[in-house]
Amino acid sequence: METRTSTRPLLTIAIPTFNRAAYLELCLRQFLPDVDLLDDGSVEILVSDNCSADHTAATVEALREQGLNIRSIRNEQNIGSDANIAQCFNTAQGRYVQILGDDDLYLPGKLRHIIGLLRENDYGVICLKAYGYEHDFVKERPVGTSGRHDFTDVSDFLYEVGPLITFISACIINKDLQPEIDARLFCGSNLVQVHLVILPILRSELNSHVLDYALACKRANSGGYDFSEIFVEKFFDILKSYEAAGLQPQAINRLSNKMLISYYPFNLLRQRLANHGSPSATFRRFKAQFGNRAAFLFFCAPIIVWPKPLAVLWGWGAVLAGRVWNGELRRGWHFALHRLSLLVSRP
Repeated sequence: METRTSTRPLLTIAIPTFNRAAYLELCLRQFLPDVDLLDDGSVEILVSDNCSADHTAATVEALREQGLNIRSIRNEQNIGSDANIAQCFNTAQGRYVQILGDDDLYLPGKLRHIIGLLRENDYGVICLKAYGYEHDFVKERPVGTSGRHDFTDVSDFLYEVGPLITFISACIINKDLQPEIDARLFCGSNLVQVHLVILPILRSELNSHVLDYALACKRANSGGYDFSEIFVEKFFDILKSYEAAGLQPQAINRLSNKMLISYYPFNLLRQRLANHGSPSATFRRFKAQFGNRAAFLFFCAPIIVWPKPLAVLWGWGAVLAGRVWNGELRRGWHFALHRLSLLVSRP
């Protein structure tokens, strides 16, 4: 079942969902203050329901009755996560497309701000800043900066946004810059969104990183994959596949060094703490991709191969150093204080 609008919006926010009606309801409710942007055709909200067995359909209908103009698709069977994401992109009517996780939330006023940016300039990709929350996304919001950085250089843009290009909700993508693309071609990669951002980044004269927090994301609410397989092996295979389209190896190398220092240590530490994944397989994938790079050997390898107590101790130090190096110490401090307050408040 699908309902369509008659005019083309500036931005489609497409939300793939499956059996998470409660999260979807909270996500959709954040758009109620901006209903005028939906009514005037600036924004399209698209929900792609992957044959949910819960009350997802009723949730969408209830929000419609409250004034949200929602276009909906319900698959007759579960077509898989990648295919549902691809369907979101392919059926989006907007010039720009944002594929928003059903458990991710727009902060008040931020959608209106983004629409203003899209009206002012022609962008390839806009990356949004997000923070994780556990219970109350308002109380847990860290202090952030404001403004944005616009980039005309692809390497500089990729270096600044780093792993944000793997985060599906963070990227607003210019669909018109890749009219030949069928997103279904990228199914099976677990990173459909990375394929969808590279060409517009390369083909546009301007990309942007919004510096103030725009999204709140439910923490530790996804999984079922091998971290090193997806975010090391497959991720860099995807990037290298676009060298023929103009993505420079130097840009890939800069990005990889940044991720070795400021992104991988935290995720490797979390993996060791939870006893997830195979250390030998993880080390093999990192070694194959990064060889004997100093950043890998110093920041990441000890977390993977050392005995767990030493690995965890080293991991916390590496995470702290990476946060300081990347200018995220204030965010990390806010997270630590919040976790401490939760421990203190326990009966």
